[in-house]
Amino acid sequence: MSHPSLQSTVMSSHADIPGPFRGNAHEMDVEAGTYALGPRSGRLLVLTGRAGLGAKAGHDLTIEVTRWRGEAVVTPDDLASCRVTVEVEAASLRVREGAGGVKPLTNSDRVEIEKNMRDKVLKVDQHALITFRSTRVTGNPQAFRVEGDLTIVGATRPVTVNGALADGRARGRATVVQSEWGIRPYSAFLGALKLRDEVELIFDVRLGG
Repeated sequence: MSHPSLQSTVMSSHADIPGPFRGNAHEMDVEAGTYALGPRSGRLLVLTGRAGLGAKAGHDLTIEVTRWRGEAVVTPDDLASCRVTVEVEAASLRVREGAGGVKPLTNSDRVEIEKNMRDKVLKVDQHALITFRSTRVTGNPQAFRVEGDLTIVGATRPVTVNGALADGRARGRATVVQSEWGIRPYSAFLGALKLRDEVELIFDVRLGG
């Protein structure tokens, strides 16, 4: 069972979403139906960036959600009838890559970052799940917009996902401002090095067989 590579998934997140997926009706080959989502169908990634005077010492992280599940009800001819729900096990986030920095990201760095995410950022002992439930879908298969409620560390706030359907897949991204959910971005060296408040969530999932 093939999945898109980490690099290709990340690269698609930096493209103009509608552009790469423009096409005629024959190319929009996602059929109406209810689809189960999870690691077997695709990838769900979190991208972080650096801020502060010590930004050169840190890394831009690519983090993968390894345990998650969801359901998408897709009606390409009537996007208003579409809906999606996703549940993420907060303890399942794994650091896959670290770009930049004075020194390469080490295995011990990954372990420390993952522990910090579990214990200090996401507080997984109190909040085991991160959930998303759509409330409105607009646009067209080439460029859709999903509005919904995202719950992190017990706080629920609205978020918007932009994406597209093409080649039997759904691809897209959303930006989450951590402080809006009461999350204090990680910092070190007395605040000289810290993660940006904004993190990007990106997905690339197969719909169908």
